[in-house]
Amino acid sequence: MMTRIGMLVFAPRIVAAAVTAATTAIVLAFPTPPASAAVGPCSVGWQAETLASGLGELENLEPDGAGGLYVTALTPGILYHIDAESAVTTLLTNLDNPAGIRLVGDHLYFLTGDQSSPNGEGTLQRFDVTDRTATTVLTGLVQPNGLLLLPDGDLLITHLTFPTQPIGISRYRTASGEFTPGWAKAQTPNGLALAPDLQTIYIDDMLASKIVRVSLNAPDTASAVGEIRDGLFPGLDDLEATSSGLVFVAGDNSGSVYQFDPITGASCTVAEGWLVPDSLPIPPRGPTSVRIARDVDGWALYVTCADGALRRLRPPSGVDLTPVSAPRP
Repeated sequence: MMTRIGMLVFAPRIVAAAVTAATTAIVLAFPTPPASAAVGPCSVGWQAETLASGLGELENLEPDGAGGLYVTALTPGILYHIDAESAVTTLLTNLDNPAGIRLVGDHLYFLTGDQSSPNGEGTLQRFDVTDRTATTVLTGLVQPNGLLLLPDGDLLITHLTFPTQPIGISRYRTASGEFTPGWAKAQTPNGLALAPDLQTIYIDDMLASKIVRVSLNAPDTASAVGEIRDGLFPGLDDLEATSSGLVFVAGDNSGSVYQFDPITGASCTVAEGWLVPDSLPIPPRGPTSVRIARDVDGWALYVTCADGALRRLRPPSGVDLTPVSAPRP
């Protein structure tokens, strides 16, 4: 999900010294951009609605293929299911900072240890949505964060290890159980999204505020396609691409959701102000994940936030939200 700046080598909760150190590090790394770098709005016509609230520090979400969503909450460590009528069901509890989730058939894969596993206590687990049992399939993961399902059934995992040595992106083959740590190089990768060509992926470099393209056939070669410089530190989190080429990005620290064009590098704000009240300027405090899912007879953008709310953004006419690959039944 998010940066967890200052937490990765400290206790799971922020302490005052960590906050001070983290804030100082960000200021030194990212001088205030000029006024011309500000991101303009493109929110006209978008309709926002809160579907559920009071669920804790939400981190990630995944469509269930039937109008509902699976959602993780870092604290209090819960895996939820929220159906098409916004009814909330608790599926698993007492999880260690659950993060990215992806549905593969009847199995929901999810990560644990986001922000709390600098020494390798993170896991990849598999939840059977039919009999509601969970199995640990990988252990020893360091700060696992984002999760992406590839067309061949493999899973990619980002490791958000700042300020320690970067691990990058790892790959897990669900068919064979083979695990390739450090499959692709990346400094502070957070979210993952499949590009329309199905041959490349987008990731966001959380600290550098950049959107980066990585080829699935040449994972060690990456190229930045643009930046989202919204204030001092937007805290880019999860992202999702559309078949038309647009990318939507959660801005955890800024409290905004962005629309980004990888061709032109242009970005704009489709929603803003979604922040934990009176929170310090360090994530988690705003939107943590975005995902496109069915909405009546079209598509909508669903957003998890650190304030405990699941929200839906319905697009204006003219904005095609068809995802790169439709949710699986």
